[in-house]
Amino acid sequence: MPAPHRVVIAVFPDVDLLDVTGPAEVFALANRETGGRARYEVRLAGPGTGPVVTSAGVRLVADLAFGEVGAAVDTLVVPGAVDQGPHGPVARVDDAVVEWVRATAPHARRIASVCVGAHVLAAAGLLDGRRATTHWSTAAQLAADHPRVRVDADPIFVRSGRVWTGAGISTCMDLALALVAEDHGEEAALAVARQLVMYLRRQGGQSQFSVPLSRPASARRDIDDLRVFITEHLDGDLSAPALAARMCLSERHFARVFRRETGTSPAAYVEAARVEAARRLLETTDQPLERIAAATGLGSVETLHRAFRKQISTTPAAYRRRFRTAS
Repeated sequence: MPAPHRVVIAVFPDVDLLDVTGPAEVFALANRETGGRARYEVRLAGPGTGPVVTSAGVRLVADLAFGEVGAAVDTLVVPGAVDQGPHGPVARVDDAVVEWVRATAPHARRIASVCVGAHVLAAAGLLDGRRATTHWSTAAQLAADHPRVRVDADPIFVRSGRVWTGAGISTCMDLALALVAEDHGEEAALAVARQLVMYLRRQGGQSQFSVPLSRPASARRDIDDLRVFITEHLDGDLSAPALAARMCLSERHFARVFRRETGTSPAAYVEAARVEAARRLLETTDQPLERIAAATGLGSVETLHRAFRKQISTTPAAYRRRFRTAS
């Protein structure tokens, strides 16, 4: 019988609860769904054994102290913790955790960070020269603190060799499912996803947020209402003149207001929203490209191709092959 997959998850005061329990649940269900074949053995390691108070106030119990873990680690999972700074969340980096990760990582087959745990991996030198992601709210901090890391704030997880980084919150389970798929195949991962009533299994290249969520809320209610209108009428006339007329503004004044409130031009926003809708159709339907182009307002397959290459540097067909989820 093969040896167990020993998964060690770091825990420490104020660690994000779901970043620990989400992956642990995925590995436990993998054991069940494979009839015990997966053989994941999950252990929590902390500064000492015993209770650890998480950010949610719920106590977890560390099975092992950091010094007791040793070299027998298959998968090392490093979650994170945040403090609230004056301008939003700030990733917390504990020196003791960093030192333990730096010493333990060489013995692990693979290392995965969850959410702002990427900051710990970066501080340990494990992300130098690698592409990595983290929660969007601390991506700028990661890039500023660690210029040798190629930070990509968009994907839900990134693999770079034996090092994986995840965006956090619910995506910790997408990352764990990808690890299960690597170990035991897609069918095992999909069986776990079904038990969790998850969106099957999202691939790592998918975005952390949709077009509306990627733009800050406007100070003007009419602009926010217009953004909703755009999302609901992608196959309609969303040209700058038509949108300006809907707002009862001159085209020039409308363009200035829209850019000030959203950070982008009306044309760029509409194109991004249409590409996002096309991505969803490619992921979940077998509709031909002609129908998808028409339904999303992109018009022609040629325009669909051009928009995909501009927005996500791939073709619609290649995107569908990679991210198709419907049966």
